[in-house]
Amino acid sequence: MAGSSLLLLIDDIAAVLDDVAVMTKVAAKKTAGVLGDDLALNAEQVAGVRAERELPVVWAVAKGSFINKAILVPAALLISAFVPWLITPLLMIGGLYLCFEGVEKLAHKLMHSDAEEKAEHDALEAALHNPYVNMAEYEQEKIKGAIRTDFVLSAEIIVITLGAISAAAFTVQVAAVVAVAIIMTVGVYGFVALIVKLDDMGLHLLQKQGQGSWLRFQHKLGTGLLLTAPVLMKVLAVVGTVAMFLVGGGILAHGLPFVHGLEHSIEYYYGGVVAVIGGSLINMVLGVLAGAAALLVVTLGGKLFVKPKAGH
Repeated sequence: MAGSSLLLLIDDIAAVLDDVAVMTKVAAKKTAGVLGDDLALNAEQVAGVRAERELPVVWAVAKGSFINKAILVPAALLISAFVPWLITPLLMIGGLYLCFEGVEKLAHKLMHSDAEEKAEHDALEAALHNPYVNMAEYEQEKIKGAIRTDFVLSAEIIVITLGAISAAAFTVQVAAVVAVAIIMTVGVYGFVALIVKLDDMGLHLLQKQGQGSWLRFQHKLGTGLLLTAPVLMKVLAVVGTVAMFLVGGGILAHGLPFVHGLEHSIEYYYGGVVAVIGGSLINMVLGVLAGAAALLVVTLGGKLFVKPKAGH
């Protein structure tokens, strides 16, 4: 009897683990867009720090990310257990926030000329090499900013995860959310650390001495890494912005019956590649429009409710 009970227990555990693995995979697919955005934003946040401080800064932000998730995961699970109807509104709010952030990034880019962007970059470079500038304070501000960004995106990832596995048993939800939180954090900040050190790795390879085909290969690889690093950062910035609209617009689309029905109609009548492209375009357009509307409301609200300073 004891042996049978043990085997039954092992079988139950195996079944739960299998469910967790499946649900984690589903949740990971759902959060892939936010993850891309998270990666891009955090890579940008730690850029502009002295080379020897890059990894310590990434580690500091990663620790802050784990603290964020230690707060968010129990809170999200409690909401799922006691007020599950809140998940959809929270998803909608999070989706709108992502769209708002995307439009705000685009507006900032469009309203600042290349000359202004270059002036900001040159000022930062000068500060990095100025021994009289307090870079410790600047570094702490970068860390705090990155942790704030991580908090918002982590909340979005966790809520999306819960939305994707809401039909699963509570124990499976707990295990899947915890798994996604750990995997996402380790994956994001591990990759961010790799990205910010690409140029250093390239320089290290170029400085190697000797001769032979192996050394020539290392030098070519080093040159490639040095050329790739800045391009990769720019690509990640673009991908992150696009991901904001696709993911945010997709979340909003699922909460709007008319738009969701339109996507289902395209999938039903056309299917395949047309459905994928059509759905993505709908999400993108909806994300841009929603983000623009949110930015307009925030801007007008700021002008209406922020009192001017005395004497102005």
